[in-house]
Amino acid sequence: MSEIKVGIIGGSGLNDPIFLENKHEKLVVTPFGKPSGAIVLGTIKGVDCIFLPRHGRDHNIAASNVNYRANIWALKEEGCTHIIATTACRSLQGYIHPGEIVLIDDFLDSTTARQQSFYDGTSNEFQGICHVPMNEPFCPQMRAILSSSIKSLGYQLHERGTVITFEGPRGSTWAESRLWREWRADIINMSTVPEVVLAKEVGLLYASLGLVTEYDTWRDDYEAIQTELGLQTFEDVTEKASKVISNAVPKFAEKDWNKEIDKSKEIASCSVMK
Repeated sequence: MSEIKVGIIGGSGLNDPIFLENKHEKLVVTPFGKPSGAIVLGTIKGVDCIFLPRHGRDHNIAASNVNYRANIWALKEEGCTHIIATTACRSLQGYIHPGEIVLIDDFLDSTTARQQSFYDGTSNEFQGICHVPMNEPFCPQMRAILSSSIKSLGYQLHERGTVITFEGPRGSTWAESRLWREWRADIINMSTVPEVVLAKEVGLLYASLGLVTEYDTWRDDYEAIQTELGLQTFEDVTEKASKVISNAVPKFAEKDWNKEIDKSKEIASCSVMK
């Protein structure tokens, strides 16, 4: 078996790693600045894990202002081999309902103001230009294990789904929402890009749980997230994510990941042109 360490990036609603045992905090600084907050080191049934709240412990960092490079670099430097990310999202399709989980397998990028690469000339360690491939941004082996855990817990699951990440922090317009439906996007969020891209650049295996909190603007008959029902759905689906992570991480440790880890590192290395 290969040695693994699982990084867990908590999205909106998942700011407290209640699933971690033997936990303690550590402040880190990276060549790209400070991450979103102190990292929390701990274990899940004996498996080493590191938790990082994407938007800060108090959820005071908007998606556009998250230092994604510092977050990913901090997890890499602490020895993570895998990242499980959670992301609150809205449904763009009638067959995906609030309270369900989408195992994201592809993305569309509608962001406009984010640093999407470590290779921008600001760090001596990252010289050149990285043309990292995105034909398979999310690790299929991780997704399979997460799928098994979600099913064993009896939660409603969509095994595949394309997310469109847009800048925010505003909500989408009716026209945008209708357009993205025509593009065959399944869900919408504000955080998958550039996080998944940066993880790929440094050879980390990455998977994301899309936590559906509501329908997007295309549903003329659906009330906004501020309603009591919407807030309750938000809390419920976040609780589900915590249980999925607790269930899945020990299963990760049962698999030999050497082949996947080596392949991911090789892809990252071969993507750089100097």
